[in-house]
Amino acid sequence: MDELTPERFYDFSIASGAAVSPDGERVAFLVSEFDAEEDDRHTSLFVAPTDGSAEPYRLTRASSASSPQWSPDGDRLAFVAARETDAGLAVENGSEIEAEDDDEENGEPVGDGPKPQVWSFDMARGGDARQLTDRDYGVAEFDWAPDGERIVISARDPTEADEEYLRQREDDGPIEIDRLQHKGDGAGWLDEVSSYLFVVDAESRETVRLDGAVDDAEKGDRRGLQPAWSPDGDRIAFVAQHEEDPDDTHVRNVYTIRPDGTGYEQVTDAGLRVAAPEWSPDGSRIAVGGGEPYNWYKPTEAYVLDVESGEFDSVSGSLDRTIAFGGNPQWLDDDTLVGLFGDEGNTRMVRLDAHSDDPERVFVAQGRSRSVSGLSVSDGGETLAFRMDDPEDGADVYAMGREGLEAEKGTEADEAGLAQVSEVNADLVDEPHDCVRVSWENSDGVTIHGLAYLPPEFDPEDPEPHPVVSSVHGGPMSYDSPAFGFDQLFWTSKGYIVLRTNYRGSTSYGQEFAERLRGTRGDKEVDDVKTGVEHLVEEGWADEDRLYLTGFSYGGITTAAAVTKTDIFAGAAAEHGIYDFYATFGTDDNHLWHEDEFGLPWENVDTYREISSITDVDQVDTPLLITAGEEDWRCPPTQAEQLFVSVRKQGVDSRLVIYPGEHHNIGDPDRAIHRLEELATWFEDH
Repeated sequence: MDELTPERFYDFSIASGAAVSPDGERVAFLVSEFDAEEDDRHTSLFVAPTDGSAEPYRLTRASSASSPQWSPDGDRLAFVAARETDAGLAVENGSEIEAEDDDEENGEPVGDGPKPQVWSFDMARGGDARQLTDRDYGVAEFDWAPDGERIVISARDPTEADEEYLRQREDDGPIEIDRLQHKGDGAGWLDEVSSYLFVVDAESRETVRLDGAVDDAEKGDRRGLQPAWSPDGDRIAFVAQHEEDPDDTHVRNVYTIRPDGTGYEQVTDAGLRVAAPEWSPDGSRIAVGGGEPYNWYKPTEAYVLDVESGEFDSVSGSLDRTIAFGGNPQWLDDDTLVGLFGDEGNTRMVRLDAHSDDPERVFVAQGRSRSVSGLSVSDGGETLAFRMDDPEDGADVYAMGREGLEAEKGTEADEAGLAQVSEVNADLVDEPHDCVRVSWENSDGVTIHGLAYLPPEFDPEDPEPHPVVSSVHGGPMSYDSPAFGFDQLFWTSKGYIVLRTNYRGSTSYGQEFAERLRGTRGDKEVDDVKTGVEHLVEEGWADEDRLYLTGFSYGGITTAAAVTKTDIFAGAAAEHGIYDFYATFGTDDNHLWHEDEFGLPWENVDTYREISSITDVDQVDTPLLITAGEEDWRCPPTQAEQLFVSVRKQGVDSRLVIYPGEHHNIGDPDRAIHRLEELATWFEDH
């Protein structure tokens, strides 16, 4: 296998966002691509037949699309995108297209380009997309009405006083904040602007605000109201937060309202953080995902609400597994749902009985070497579409009939009715890596599981010691599952084994395993990671002189903690982490998470010292690369600075890299490339 250079990241594509048509014949999906000339990421919308009989057809190219959704009759495909104003709409508004940049004269938000709006393709007649909304501050999300003549949207709606204040901030005026949650990563300094639901006529664009459909916590933090229109068109369900201080709790509930703005009603009151309401086909029930607001280690479960009686029960609790990100349950019929759950280091489908807690793992043909995400179900539940990651064969969109849920392990794709409808990254590498599951006992005798990505020439039966990059996942309430990712391909092409450990605290192994980390930091997960690489050394897979450690977010936190407790790593890279929990409290956007688990810092000084790696920084001997985003408000860059100076003061080889303008991620392609170059150079030099 030829070495994969960091610059090949521009050739990497990511398929996601599958949305199957109501009749199950077509699937829309998104593909993110990276433009080397513009150094930018563009997400395009494609559509393809679900039987895989034809190549996908590209619908958009110039702007980034999201949230594809078919109209109930399947004749139109709507999506959200920030594009230049529809020429027809500009004429209707009596404005010249060339004058759109004059924000002051047009009354648009100061200093901003096109805002995300809802657009729609006529899939029956063809032509370019038509703009359905024209909100000054954009649209966050939408849902079709059952009649296909209206949509409901969620959008910010500032008062005149709000607009004046926002203009003052744009002009470098003072930032004045009264709310507790004063900042949000990727959103910046928050404001008091509320988001509402609006009903929009899809033809005339006439818009009506539903005054009761407002979220007290939805003031710039982008969580969304998640509207869902009932099958009979009579009510709209949405998620909101109306506690006494919405910034000081994670509790969220489901509410319903009529499309004319009357009949506002709270329909759940279980003290949970609920999300993603889905109406049953007959409209008698609403399914949601629900989690314990003050204990994120407890699995998020699927709940079903009986709209008439108000009964609200979990239908997945006995599984003791958490709903996967983006995997909230969807209805197959009036009595059955299917959702995606984290299950022992994998993401898989689970069928749920709407009347009882009797979950059943299905689509066993998926096996343990592949992972699914982004599930979509057609009307009637006869067709399912999703992305499936196979570390040896890519990550693409697939579709299958409902009968595929019964397919057993080892079933061939055609026998399971499984059709591949996209093919991205087919030419990225000539020989992909293998991914194998490994397990070992940690120092406490607990069995820990992980994934090892192997260089193409590596033979587990006749191994030769290779350098190892132990890459620690974030969260910690998360997990690693088999994935086709650029990072793993890059490292394995250079001859490294990549070990990804599902340490104690990881989800997908049940509540007891996850809660073993609760209230602690820097001990148990460090031991799990350390004993993992030691296991590879014992097996003859790893070169004990070339062991390297890295991690992003909570992985960065773990990396910094590890180098205060062990010197087995030749080099380490702590990326975008927190190293002094006392100092960061209130300066990040996660104060409530920290308080829920560790209490308030001034009341629990010793606890905050114990969980902070900066407390034991005098024990660091390992060469340490430290990175941060300049505008990261999840793990502020001051944390990286503090760790860097503290390590450097002791004469330890260290390096600090700050990415200007970046939040708690690496957004621009050139930054992603630079990151890999920095890591590779650091490890090769040590």
